[in-house]
Amino acid sequence: MGSEGAPPPPASLIEFNITGFKKFHGVVENPTEVVVGRIEEYLRKHGMPAGTVLGSCTVLEVAGEGALLPLMQLLSSSSSSQSVINQPSIETTANLQEGKLDVSSLPNTEKKIVWVHLGVNSGAFNFTLERRAVNEATFRCSDELGWQPQRIPIVAEDGPISHIRETTIPVRDLVTTLGKNGFDVMESYDAGRFVCNYVYYQSLRHSALHGNISFFVHVPLFIMINEERQLEFVAALLHALAFQLLNQNAL
Repeated sequence: MGSEGAPPPPASLIEFNITGFKKFHGVVENPTEVVVGRIEEYLRKHGMPAGTVLGSCTVLEVAGEGALLPLMQLLSSSSSSQSVINQPSIETTANLQEGKLDVSSLPNTEKKIVWVHLGVNSGAFNFTLERRAVNEATFRCSDELGWQPQRIPIVAEDGPISHIRETTIPVRDLVTTLGKNGFDVMESYDAGRFVCNYVYYQSLRHSALHGNISFFVHVPLFIMINEERQLEFVAALLHALAFQLLNQNAL
């Protein structure tokens, strides 16, 4: 019967790439390191959103300038969003619907790269979706490689430290969706000035240059929201993002 009856592939495919951070000053156990270490297994068990794949899960050093090269190599490691992939077989289409796919097996489908960065806010009680990052590095303490900048631009060619980059994700809609799913979540216009903001700014800039999407979420410590609930949240976040991007022509 060949491929008769096989559902057509989606017009667009989303590749999610997730990052977290290692421990740092004042945070002995970083929940994002644990969540990123477990999320692939969790999604394999519970399923990825249809039309999406998990590209990578990476734990970053809590460092700015000293870790910039590996960060940029990571951001550049995924294929361009304009890449075109092969027509899927029945088996590949089934894997796509289940969220399992070797992206190289697909031509005729546009792929969009989405970076989801997770960072911890040790004083938070809920999940915080960060709308933007600012071009300022002012670290309250030295990062894990000993750097402590004060009021300097993250990217000098972008201009003053007041320059802002904003995600293309409709944050307010995400807050509403995740709230309806029972998660305590809010939007934020300030990701701080420490390494979270530094990484987010670099990621937003890289995404703007390469046609990708970047998004940052602050999570609380496990004593506020436990590990399993945080895994549930990340899975729900990916489903909400996939719905917005695939069904609202955001690609």
